Amino acid sequence: MVLRKYILGLRIKSIYTVDLERIVFIELEGFNDVDDIINYKLVIELMGKHSNIILLDDSNVIIDSLRHIKEDNECYRNLLPHYKYSFPSTNKINFYDINSFEEFKKYINVETIDLLASYCSKKFNGISKRFIDSAISNLGIIDVSEQSLKSLYKYILNTINNLDLLTLKVLDDKKDYVVELCQDKKSLDLNFAIDDFYTAKENDNNFKVYRDSVLKLILATLKRYNKRLFNIDAKLNQCNNMDTYQLYGELITANLYRITNQNSTYIELENYYDNNNIVKIPLDNRYPPNENAKRYFKKYNKLKNALEIVSKQKEETLHDINYIESVVYEIESCSTLEEIDAIFEEILEHDIFKDKRPKSTKKMKVKKSQLTRNKTVSFNPIKYTVDNYTIFVGRNNKENDYLTLKFAKKSDYWFHTKDIHGSHVILKLNQDNNLEVPTDLLIKCAEIAAFHSKAKNSSNVPVDYCLVKYVKKPSGAKPGMVIYTNNKTLNVQPQISEK
Repeated sequence: MVLRKYILGLRIKSIYTVDLERIVFIELEGFNDVDDIINYKLVIELMGKHSNIILLDDSNVIIDSLRHIKEDNECYRNLLPHYKYSFPSTNKINFYDINSFEEFKKYINVETIDLLASYCSKKFNGISKRFIDSAISNLGIIDVSEQSLKSLYKYILNTINNLDLLTLKVLDDKKDYVVELCQDKKSLDLNFAIDDFYTAKENDNNFKVYRDSVLKLILATLKRYNKRLFNIDAKLNQCNNMDTYQLYGELITANLYRITNQNSTYIELENYYDNNNIVKIPLDNRYPPNENAKRYFKKYNKLKNALEIVSKQKEETLHDINYIESVVYEIESCSTLEEIDAIFEEILEHDIFKDKRPKSTKKMKVKKSQLTRNKTVSFNPIKYTVDNYTIFVGRNNKENDYLTLKFAKKSDYWFHTKDIHGSHVILKLNQDNNLEVPTDLLIKCAEIAAFHSKAKNSSNVPVDYCLVKYVKKPSGAKPGMVIYTNNKTLNVQPQISEK
């Protein structure tokens, strides 16, 4: 609001820095309400935790700042309204004040190459440790000697004197960058490189946030279904004893005339199903023997009915878990926001994830594709070309369904890893291709299918393949789930050809 009040409508007169300080001065000029010339100065200090933005008037008096700092807190200056702006003090040496190599050398007081970069960054103003590390690497310096220091001094001096010819070198970890001199680059390349670097960094961060939020939702659902499976298995273990409860009920009923003790906690009877071996039957002494027999029969019937219901629940739960795990694999294989968004749209259509939304701070504007029954629909599978044959790979469950059941012809070949989550792979045949597909081509397709699966890091992966006409989707099956017959299996090592 302060900036809007004071500098809205002004023009930028100049932008400059002082020496190698990380401080940018933006001079602004304009007219006030009575057409008098007014001047303001915006100071941007880029100093880590001490970073600040300060607005000054034409007398360098602070109008306001982003962070108000008192001298007592920061120990060296006040950054408060109505105070005179003072340049930040430093004990470091200004490199512009060094006039010769001999002067530079006398400030270097290290003996090992490991300490050189750190020492230079602490000794000289505007020189970072990462920049010196890059210079040492480019110059091939292996020890601290007069020759190596002279090369380093010339490198730094040449870089500073040719700031308009700098370009960026992004480091391998992609978390930072260094500047390097490049004589065949235009001056604007540095700005473009910085813009591209941070744009890619922001897009990568947005991708990770969106992927992690969707993955968190899916993993939470998977955990819930695994817990449900655990409870179902516990119930099935109880059903394993139902025949014993039936036996106890029958033996008690058959021997009621012999039971005289009405308050016993157990009874021993001959098991006429097992050569009259003695069986010890627990009893509830609160009830008579005939009531205990009824309770055993009731428990038997209850477990018998539960066995049928719970067995069906287990089958459905296993199918749901298998589907959720396939979605986890797809999310982990995604590389773009569009791919994640397609998977997110898929899971929202399923009852398992009903009314679930990831808590993302930014709304992703992604073009969505609808996979319909229309064969001319736009979709974007991964494509490979091998020996004039085209191979298609689905990127998610909905695309797998469309690729196999709608896009592929019955005479095409279908590939999928055996009992392992992965993508559907279609070997497309046309009139130019012979019906007899070479064995080498089948192996290459199987290798691609293995690469686009959860077993991509394995050395030996079984891959099933058959004609598309033998692949069917059961009624009510979840996206990506199919059954197939007349298949053969190839054991291959995952790898891909050129796309």
